[in-house]
Amino acid sequence: MRRIGFFLLLLLLGALVVGCSASDTDTGTKKEETGGEKPEVVGETEKEAGLSGEITVWAHPFTGDQETEGAMWDEVIASYEEQTGVKVNFEQIPWANRDQKVLTALAANNGPDVFYVIPDQMPQYADAGMLLALDPYLEGFDIDDFVDTALVSTTWKDELYGLPILQEAYTYLYNVDVIKAIGEDPANLPATWEEFEKWAEKAKDKGFYATSFQGGGSMNGTLYPFLWQAGGDVITADNEVLINNEAGVEAFEFINKMYKEGWIPKDSITALEHDALWEGGKMLAVQGSGISVSRMLSQDLFEFVIAPPMKNKEQLTYGTTGMFVAPINTDNPAAAAEFIKVVTNSDNQKKFNTVTQYIPTRESAKDIFGEQKYLAQLADYTQFALPGVIHPEGRTIMPLIQAELQTMMEGKKTPKEAADAAAKAIEGKIGK
Repeated sequence: MRRIGFFLLLLLLGALVVGCSASDTDTGTKKEETGGEKPEVVGETEKEAGLSGEITVWAHPFTGDQETEGAMWDEVIASYEEQTGVKVNFEQIPWANRDQKVLTALAANNGPDVFYVIPDQMPQYADAGMLLALDPYLEGFDIDDFVDTALVSTTWKDELYGLPILQEAYTYLYNVDVIKAIGEDPANLPATWEEFEKWAEKAKDKGFYATSFQGGGSMNGTLYPFLWQAGGDVITADNEVLINNEAGVEAFEFINKMYKEGWIPKDSITALEHDALWEGGKMLAVQGSGISVSRMLSQDLFEFVIAPPMKNKEQLTYGTTGMFVAPINTDNPAAAAEFIKVVTNSDNQKKFNTVTQYIPTRESAKDIFGEQKYLAQLADYTQFALPGVIHPEGRTIMPLIQAELQTMMEGKKTPKEAADAAAKAIEGKIGK
């Protein structure tokens, strides 16, 4: 492997350790080179392009059934080895301390040739010049089959550094019994903020909470969906801070209204979950994803329905994306890039996501949920699912924003004051 600057990695490792706890709730590109030659473009067919040797691939456990998951990986890897003649050394590493393990290994030049990342890792690695840009290897590759929102988290400053293999889409699950108790129709769920407010008020009048709000958790599940629905954003790749513009303030105001009106529980400022209230039939709706659906089906507590993501100015929600990337210092960049292409092709996405029960990022692979109405419905909503704040400081600015949101809910700041304070804190963090 070509060596990545050790001090660069050390600095990045420090930043990741500092910011890890605040947003590490999900299941994952600067042009500057850090050494070595620019990778060559591969030819049209892999074996004609001279692929050979071996690569090391690192991934994490995605299920509790390691026997089934292991058999799936054997099939995926066999399809690559047969196609390319390249041997794959596959290693499963734990989720805990994954940043430290990857960065330490890359610094010592004994890291993987391909590894799995989530959206808040990718821009940090890419901006530090650690990742291999994949664009030179994608000539003739069917990129259009990927869901557009899935590629948001794989792209940094107009370069593609990964290909996505899984997505989620968070949206509201509604308790049918509560819907009927407030005199509404389960077949006509709220589509806009205005419609949701009407249902929320009716729920409160009947003694129910409208929804859950985990103020102590990730901004991905609290502020950000409302911010995007208002037409806003947090920060751009060029460090323009947007969180306190008109749309941003509107999102703060909406959350403040939900709390002041009693539509969400009193402990929402610091709560991490409201499972007991939801499962006890005391709540109209909760935000959930495929994991939530699986839990509801296994418990069989009450009938529920799923609504499309809500809209104010935009119809958007949160949903993580998982992707495979290659380090810039891989000794076999063409083989590494080819593995990323093969592992994320339609057939292998079907295998992977059938086992893991995540949503494929290729439209052609989504038919795996044809007999599962809830997952098929969620799969249709990934077109609205953004993967979070794609920025090198996306993870570290989250607690700064959270603190201001909590201060607002405590009544110590107005929504505008809280949004302005969050913007100032972000600017301080990025040195603007």
